Amino acid sequence: MKGSPFIRGTIFLTMATMISKMLGFIYVIPFTAMVGTSGYVLYTYAYRPYTIMLSIATMGLPLAVSKMVSKYDQLNDYHTVKRVLKSGIVFMLLMGVISCFTLYLLAPHLAELVIDGNDQTGNSVTAVTHNIQIVSFALILVPVMSLLRGFFQGFQSMGPSALSVVVEQFFRVLTILIGSFVVLYVLKASVSLAVGISTFGAFMGAIGGLSVLSAYYIKRRRHLKKKEIASIPQTTKSFLSLYKELFTYSIPFVVVGLAIPLYQTIDTFTINKLLIQIGYMQGEAEKINAIIGLVQMVVLIPVSVATAFSMSLVPEMTKAYTAGNTKLLYKHFTRTNVLVVGITVPAAIGMILLAKPVYTLLFGAGNDPEMGRIILQYYAPACILFSLFTVTAAMLQGINQQQKTVLGLVIGIIVKVVLNIVLLPYFDYVSFIISTYAGYTISVGFNLWMLSKYVIKAT
Repeated sequence: MKGSPFIRGTIFLTMATMISKMLGFIYVIPFTAMVGTSGYVLYTYAYRPYTIMLSIATMGLPLAVSKMVSKYDQLNDYHTVKRVLKSGIVFMLLMGVISCFTLYLLAPHLAELVIDGNDQTGNSVTAVTHNIQIVSFALILVPVMSLLRGFFQGFQSMGPSALSVVVEQFFRVLTILIGSFVVLYVLKASVSLAVGISTFGAFMGAIGGLSVLSAYYIKRRRHLKKKEIASIPQTTKSFLSLYKELFTYSIPFVVVGLAIPLYQTIDTFTINKLLIQIGYMQGEAEKINAIIGLVQMVVLIPVSVATAFSMSLVPEMTKAYTAGNTKLLYKHFTRTNVLVVGITVPAAIGMILLAKPVYTLLFGAGNDPEMGRIILQYYAPACILFSLFTVTAAMLQGINQQQKTVLGLVIGIIVKVVLNIVLLPYFDYVSFIISTYAGYTISVGFNLWMLSKYVIKAT
């Protein structure tokens, strides 16, 4: 496909992803100012399970499709490329519908899991149920949109993906902010309704992103037809074998993407009931839950920066590993980790020292800045572990040891869940942060141990 060279396209896509992440953070400031911590935590009740369900629905197939399209395009076998796209879209639509109905039906049970129906000091079970059900409809469109991004990236054409990422986020944020403003200040309606409109932003974002990708596909259809005509004779590769190859590529990609959302979801859906058990009211527990969620967003900013820069070195590790160049492999391994630590350690120190002014500036004096300061100071160093896990997991994928990442993540999550319960009587709400440190330390340590076997010992 015509367009920028691969490296320029990759930079363009990275910039678009960074812009999307910035939009995804910036909107939280006015949104929280409008709906408060109670409204924000209501939004997270819907968005956390949606994120998990989306990862399960897509199953890493967009990146797998990208790899397969690239492979068969190099072999001049566009017939197979076309079949990969068609079979992928059918599967994504099917998984989207199934995941939508699953989340919709699970909504009342998830609401009861996070809300004490006998305590009227916070959000209601009904409000949580409705918001989860509203966001579930986005699952019909988002998997297909993600797969189309993978299709274009397989041709090393990053422009469509980059633009669709920004447009999707822009539509979502616009729906959240305008919807909340109209509901609260024009219609004078409830915060619950405002959050309901906000959760619908995921669906509106999907429409925007999918429209961009569809327009690009229609525009390039003639060029794709030429590739099909020039392609080698159609292969007899069955759909079953195509799906088998897709899943072989896809499953490992799911794991890394699920790590942070899983930890966040565990906290979101366990904090309230656990705090109520030790004497907190529902409203108090929800405020702590919301502040932890807000702080997580702040902590993830340096994580995004660190991983964006360091992940560019991972393909170089793959090349060195494939070529058997152990010295170069170790060099890239060291440089990548040094880069991560060099970005995240100063960021963590800065957040610790400036915790209260940073929290107050972002989320306002009305959202308990003193508690925000305490939680941010405790949580800030977690950005180092988040970044190291993401990068070390990508390294293991780069040297074809991705299955090791799964085991490390599972062990870490088990530790997180157990310590959430065990430490609570001793450390109060800080126990949720300590358990995150423990889980991630084990996962990162496991990844580094595995890497030492293939990288350090090989030198």
